[in-house]
Amino acid sequence: MFHILVTDDDKNTRKLFSAVLQSDGFKVSVAQNGQEALDIMDKEVVDLVVLDIMMPKLDGYEFTKILRDANNTLPILMVSAKQLPEDKKKGFLAGTDDYMTKPIDEEEFLLRIKALLRRAKIATEHRIVVGDVILDYDSLSVTKNSETMLLPQKEFMLLYKLLSYPGKIFTRLQLMDEIWGTESDTGWETLTVHIGRLRKRFEGWTEFEIQSVRGLGYRAVRKI
Repeated sequence: MFHILVTDDDKNTRKLFSAVLQSDGFKVSVAQNGQEALDIMDKEVVDLVVLDIMMPKLDGYEFTKILRDANNTLPILMVSAKQLPEDKKKGFLAGTDDYMTKPIDEEEFLLRIKALLRRAKIATEHRIVVGDVILDYDSLSVTKNSETMLLPQKEFMLLYKLLSYPGKIFTRLQLMDEIWGTESDTGWETLTVHIGRLRKRFEGWTEFEIQSVRGLGYRAVRKI
């Protein structure tokens, strides 16, 4: 499930965008300004940001510039009432990937988001290919050389998230929130057990490896 962060200081806009995205199967978090969005990104793994421009504390231009100055390539879709060409130009110069004006067409809104996810090389068709290995999100299966293994949901989601961002370190908190949910009472030992099961299942596979990063969390490394 792809995670979209909606950042807008207008409560009704946040509700509308959240409803549209959730109805299409996206996980959604919301923020009222750029600073709040950055705080959320410190704790959660986000796949794309839907971003207003005019916001208190930290506006959309400043938020985008902070990410790009840090070499963060997270897809950003600016959605603003500002319609002048110079406003759009300023947005693209700051580093946004796309720009829409309010009020939005809901279908176009979803199409643009899916296009941005494709450009970001996130498998919107819910498949990840690593050499001869294929992870299919819809069937929770891992296939290699015509042999298919069905995984329990949590194990598959954990492996899929790690392999979606090879080399990226995920903290234990990020993975727990993403896979089990922020309201879950599940303890750290559950994550450790799932990581152990995945390592045992794919022991000896040369295509990828799940590594522990001491004091931080886990990452998946593609070997080919």
